[in-house]
Amino acid sequence: MRIPARFAPLLFGALLSAIMVSLVSAFVLLINQGLHADFLATWARSCATTWPVAFIAVTLVAPWVRRVVAKLTA
Repeated sequence: MRIPARFAPLLFGALLSAIMVSLVSAFVLLINQGLHADFLATWARSCATTWPVAFIAVTLVAPWVRRVVAKLTA
C-alpha cells in the first residue's frame, strides 16, 4: 500500500519532526536527568507533548527553507 504523492509534504513533516523530537528529547533528558529507572516513560511523555509543536513548525517552515536553499544553490 502506497500513500498518494499529494501527502508527501505532510509525511515528510511527520517523519522529520518525529525523528528530531525523539533524538533531541532523549539527549536533553540524558544531559539533565541522566539515565534513571523512569527514563523511558519520561522520554515518551516528552516526545508526545513536543511532537505536535515540531510537526506544525516543520510543516510550516519547510517550504520557506526549500526556497531559501534553492536560491543559495546553483
